Amino acid sequence: MDTASRPLDETAGLTAAACLFHGFSEPSRLSIVRHLALGEHRVVDLTAHLGLAQSTVSQHLACLKDCGLVSSRPEGRASMWSLNHVDTVMALLASAEKLLALTGDAVALCPRYGVDALHHGGT
Repeated sequence: MDTASRPLDETAGLTAAACLFHGFSEPSRLSIVRHLALGEHRVVDLTAHLGLAQSTVSQHLACLKDCGLVSSRPEGRASMWSLNHVDTVMALLASAEKLLALTGDAVALCPRYGVDALHHGGT
């Protein structure tokens, strides 16, 4: 492999990873992902289970679909939504939980990305 192209490839890979993690960065999206790991759901089911507005659930599903994380299929007048790559996504979330256990409160207290920044529009 040409070493000159390697930094560009690495940067592209890191950018893609950052985009993936951004897709998981919203708590409601994570709730939807975890719920879809249990099986297919309609938007109306997700709104009832999660207590979110239909428009919110639809917007998050559109984001997750654009990222290739979920897909839908028509069933009557509704769409059935499912999580793609269930085992891999759940392994990623399990790894995140392990990392959170190791860092303790450090992530939640981080001034840039912690709970306060999340609720106050941090960077």
